[in-house]
Amino acid sequence: MSDTTGTRIDVTLVAGGMYHDIDFARLELLQLLGEHDEFRVRVQPDYEDAEAIAAGSILVSYTCNVRPSQRAQQTIRTWVEGGGRWIALHGTNSALDIGTPNGVDAPRVFPLWADTLGSQFVAHPPITPYLVEVAAPDHWLVAGIEPFETDDELYLSEHADRAALVPLLHTTWLGDARGFVEHDWTAGSGQHLVMYLRELGAGAVLYNTLGHCRSHYDMAPAVDYYPKIERGSWEQPAYFELLRRSLRWARGQVA
Repeated sequence: MSDTTGTRIDVTLVAGGMYHDIDFARLELLQLLGEHDEFRVRVQPDYEDAEAIAAGSILVSYTCNVRPSQRAQQTIRTWVEGGGRWIALHGTNSALDIGTPNGVDAPRVFPLWADTLGSQFVAHPPITPYLVEVAAPDHWLVAGIEPFETDDELYLSEHADRAALVPLLHTTWLGDARGFVEHDWTAGSGQHLVMYLRELGAGAVLYNTLGHCRSHYDMAPAVDYYPKIERGSWEQPAYFELLRRSLRWARGQVA
């Protein structure tokens, strides 16, 4: 028996939304959280019990098209600024309007949310493998991670203040994100952030755009049965290493 005792760390996992296999992601994340004995984890499908989130030390989110109320946005922003640590995954920054005449739209409906996160999802090209590379080889969160190819959604995001972000992973792509209203991404450098840090006051957000997953019944009501099961970066050992490092970061470790 160990002679040392740890300190309880309260964590909220928000897993909910549309067009993704939320059940799969929730289970995978709970298993990773379960590797930390001190973590006591609450699970909720959205951000509206913001006061409970703010009562803890860590927030982990895997959502898609979940649009928090202004009250929830402000409560969580204040919590981050006061020292909270937030691991935001994949579609946390997304607001989607499906079925518009020109395709999938990304309405700018939560500017405070996007500012807190450091980005808002705009579009992604059709899913095809792309190369993820380390942008900050000396940062312990990504040090030693070799470039890896992943069959994931390549997020094309809008950053209000990119200079305020610490890039950790990136990829390069130029082309047509067909199916989205804002589909023309043929100009510019083509470099897109995949993982970054956004410091705010005494706290911070660690955003990782990877983690797409979808099963047969996740596209309703648009499609009753989706023929292909997609697991994206969840099939990459590097992704799990990044998540484990992220959880160590969230609890205050530095390596």
